[in-house]
Amino acid sequence: MFSYYTIGKFSNQLVAKAKSIGINPQQFNFFSNAQMRLRHLSIGWKRYLKGAYNSDGTWNLYGFAGFGLMMGKMINTYDRLIDTSMYNTPSNPINGSGSFTRLTLDLAGGWEIPVGGDFYLYIEGRAWVPASDYPSEYLLVNDHAPLIATLHFGLRILFD
Repeated sequence: MFSYYTIGKFSNQLVAKAKSIGINPQQFNFFSNAQMRLRHLSIGWKRYLKGAYNSDGTWNLYGFAGFGLMMGKMINTYDRLIDTSMYNTPSNPINGSGSFTRLTLDLAGGWEIPVGGDFYLYIEGRAWVPASDYPSEYLLVNDHAPLIATLHFGLRILFD
């Protein structure tokens, strides 16, 4: 299966706090604008609950369970320069770019219908549940993040 995912873009409001009592202002808000690119490799078991992979003339319903490896790349950009000799910034996310990996439990459910010959039109929902949480300084939250849920549709071609 081939899938393409666009770059996710989001922003987080963070607080920089003064290192000394004599610094004014004592704290200020700033934004971390982030971009995340994901790649995913999965292996598992697909079970047809109704129909079969090669059914003709009827619709099919299936479920999928497996394990995967999610590979991500993050780019964080602060909206202003921060003098780190005067202010402490949060430990996560740091300004810059880096990557992370997560083991995942992959779950999916789908519906498909034959449209002629060996072509099947399908729609399915997937979830990649992180099974590991190796800390990454580029993610704002590390415990079981990111949790990904997607909706897919497309054309499946059966090669006999």
